[in-house]
Amino acid sequence: NSSVHKKRLTLWKVIGYIRIYVMKKAIVVGGSNGIGLAITVELSNLYEEVTIIDRATPSIELSSNVSFRKVNLLDEDFDFLSDYNDIDTLIITAGFGRVTPFNSIVDKEIDNSYQVNTIATTKILHHYYPRMQRAEDFHCAVMGSIAGFVSSPLFALYGATKAALCSLIESLNIELEKSGTNNRILNVSPGSIKGPRFNGGDNDLTETTSLAKEIIQ
Repeated sequence: NSSVHKKRLTLWKVIGYIRIYVMKKAIVVGGSNGIGLAITVELSNLYEEVTIIDRATPSIELSSNVSFRKVNLLDEDFDFLSDYNDIDTLIITAGFGRVTPFNSIVDKEIDNSYQVNTIATTKILHHYYPRMQRAEDFHCAVMGSIAGFVSSPLFALYGATKAALCSLIESLNIELEKSGTNNRILNVSPGSIKGPRFNGGDNDLTETTSLAKEIIQ
């Protein structure tokens, strides 16, 4: 009886590992740098396939189950998302901004900031929204910002783009709840964090890994 019990335990362990690893696929939009890169590294240890969607190539060598697709979110064409309809995890960390007085910003920067920080993310969420509404688990996290909730001088434009995003996520989560699914969009809105290249520094995974682990738990 003890040998049968041990075999059953071993079988359940194998089944558990299969459920954790096999057939899990994720894309990380903005996964080449900062917190997106740290999340990519962590997901690569858990998922069968992870795809980075970014305009910049990753700054470090990644495991063989991580692929890269060059995409500029300033482009209007998001048809490429149809190539990833079989994912069960969507992470969006792409975004940019700078500390500057509002009167120093040019019109093109306004256009680009809303396109990358707000419009692109909205279109990506819209593409996968039918998947979120289903009963099957779909994991989604979006990098917002504390600037989207708290007004900050010199962050007027960046804060405005993130405020729109935070409001969108809140509204979508209410809709998802009312639709009966358990799926939700995780709004990750930290303050200033060390490790990313947001302020022109280098990627430092020792600073961003702990937050990445919290996000994907």
